[in-house]
Amino acid sequence: MGIKIIAELKPEKRLSLLRNLLLFATFSLIGFAMSPYEWGPFWLFLNGLPLGLVWGIVFSYCEGRRITEVLTVILSANFIFSSGVAKSLGRFLLTYDIPEQIMPAVIAVCSLPIFFISAYFLKRLPPPSLKDMETKSVRLPMSGTDRKNFLLKYLTPILLFSFVYLLLTVLRDVRDNFMVEIMVDMGIGNSSVFAMTELAVTLIILFELGFIYLIHENHKALIINLVICLAAVLIILGASILLTAEKLSPLIWMVFTGIGLFLPYIILNGIAYDRFIATYRIKGNVGFIMYITDAIGYLASVSVLIVKNFFDPNLHWFDFYKSMTFIVGGATAVALVFLLGYFVSKKPIPV
Repeated sequence: MGIKIIAELKPEKRLSLLRNLLLFATFSLIGFAMSPYEWGPFWLFLNGLPLGLVWGIVFSYCEGRRITEVLTVILSANFIFSSGVAKSLGRFLLTYDIPEQIMPAVIAVCSLPIFFISAYFLKRLPPPSLKDMETKSVRLPMSGTDRKNFLLKYLTPILLFSFVYLLLTVLRDVRDNFMVEIMVDMGIGNSSVFAMTELAVTLIILFELGFIYLIHENHKALIINLVICLAAVLIILGASILLTAEKLSPLIWMVFTGIGLFLPYIILNGIAYDRFIATYRIKGNVGFIMYITDAIGYLASVSVLIVKNFFDPNLHWFDFYKSMTFIVGGATAVALVFLLGYFVSKKPIPV
C-alpha cells in the first residue's frame, strides 16, 4: 500500500493525509482498550496500517535538500530514543494500576497535542530551494510506468538494499519489541534503563551522522554512507564476539549493538536513497525505494518471530537477540561489500 500511496503522493495532500492517519491510529487504540481481549489483533492491525505510512510522509518534507541528512538525523532520533521512552512510560503507567490494555490508548491520546504542534511547524517548512533542486535533483511523484522503468534500470542495487534492510529490520524489531524481556534476561528490571540505553545510542548516532551533509558531492556521500553502514555492522559482530568471550558487559554490549544497528538503519531509512537519486538524477522520490525495502523487511521480521515462537518458544529473548546479531552482522557485511562495489563502479550523472 505504501509503495503506491507514498510514491504518488502530491505535496499539497501530505499534511491532511498525515493528520487523518494518526487520528485513525489513535482511535484504533481506543477501540483496542474498549473491546474484548480476543478483538486485540484486529485493532492492532488497524493501528499499524496507517502508522506504516507516517515515516514516508514526514520524510518527503526532508528529501531533496542540501540539509537532508541533518533533518533526517534529528527526525530519526524519534524511533531510537522515543522507543525507550515509550517503554519506560508504559511501565511507569502500569505501576499506577492502569490496565495493560488501556495503557497504549492513554499514551496515544497524550501524544496528540505534540503532533498538532509539530504539524503546525511542518506546514510552514519552506519547499526545497532552487539550489537544493540543482544539487539534489527535483523530487516528483512517480506513476506506475515511472516505477516500472526505475526498477528495470536499478534492479541490482534495489535488491541489495532490500536484503540489507530486511536483515536490519529483523534485528531492530527484536530489539525494539522485546527490549524489556532482553533486559530482564540480563538481570535489569529498572524501567529507566531502557530510556537511558537508547539515549546513549541516539546521542552517539546524531554526532556521527550530523556531519555528512557537509559533503556536497552526492556520489562521494553515497559511498561514505555505505562505508559507515559496513563499519557499523562490524561493530555489531565485534561487540557480540567480545560478549561471548566475557570481555564486555551485557549492558555495554546493548549500547554497542544499538549503535551498530541504528547507524545503517537510519541511513537506509532515507539518507542513502536521497543521495542515490541525486547521484543519478533520477526523476522520482525516496518514498518508492523506501517502501519497497520496508515491505520486504517487515515481512521477514514477522516471519522470523513466527518461526521463533512456534519452533523454539522456550529460547530466551537475550539468547535469541545475541544469535541474531551474529547472523545479521555477517550477512549484512557481505551484502554491503557488493553494494559498495556496484556504486564505486557506476559513475554518477553530472549535474
